[in-house]
Amino acid sequence: MTIRPFTRPLIRWALLAAGLTLAALPALALDVETYAGKVTVEGTPSKVAVFDIAALDTLLAIGVMPAGIPENLYLAELSDLHGKAEVVGDIFEPNLEALSALAPDLIIVGGRSSGKEKETGKVAPSLDMTMDGVDVIDQARERAFTYGAILGKQAEAEKAVAEFDAALARAKAAVQGKGKGLILMTNGPKVTAYGIDSRFGWVHKALDLPPAVEDVEAATHGEPVSFEFIAKANPDWLLVLDRAAAIGANDQNAKATLDNALVAETKAWKSGQVIYLPSADFYIAAGGLKATERVLTMIEAAFSASQ
Repeated sequence: MTIRPFTRPLIRWALLAAGLTLAALPALALDVETYAGKVTVEGTPSKVAVFDIAALDTLLAIGVMPAGIPENLYLAELSDLHGKAEVVGDIFEPNLEALSALAPDLIIVGGRSSGKEKETGKVAPSLDMTMDGVDVIDQARERAFTYGAILGKQAEAEKAVAEFDAALARAKAAVQGKGKGLILMTNGPKVTAYGIDSRFGWVHKALDLPPAVEDVEAATHGEPVSFEFIAKANPDWLLVLDRAAAIGANDQNAKATLDNALVAETKAWKSGQVIYLPSADFYIAAGGLKATERVLTMIEAAFSASQ
């Protein structure tokens, strides 16, 4: 059976069928369509090594405890995994010696470790579950259903996705009619903006949040902007990602960077409508079910509090 994690209508049908088949035949081989192409997974893996934080977040959400993890987990919510799982590298590079010693029967890479499945595939079947950024919300759901089918956690995946969808609905309702938003990323003293077609554009699309600027360049690290740009855009809301905080750097924080006379003249700043997003959730674990749910919950709370 083939699981296609990028086509939502197909995956829901395929996974329901897979769930029925897996219950009867636990050794069934599944063909999974990954970011790097089709990979066959035999049986139901019991020992999983994970290098992508979004994947790790979603696996935990559906009740899968990984056997191998990256050294730096970035999210406070994942910190208790140290001591419960073996460190087998970091989010960029697998430690093949540690991975071989662990002997997992499934390896998941993605995002910053994308492409490493060529190396880890020598140890065990490896899936590159990178999200392409076009529709993070749908891909978050699809990853959960895919992992549920592979690992015999279909019911848990359905429950986790239902909770995710409920958080999305609440955030979307809170945003309606509250004005336009501008997504900014600070990296120390530097500031970049993200538009509707960017890697963070899912916020605008999924929540129907109108962008304050329509033609922001869709660059990986955003379009470099000045404080004059922000003042001219004059958004009702600023949604801010502090990259330094996300990666644990000691650079100037976002609040200090944006504490500027020009930014202070915007409607967002004057109204106290500046949302400092949970940085690691938004930047490192984008598309992880619980990480993205926390982002949605913060957005909901901020918009709900506005008059």
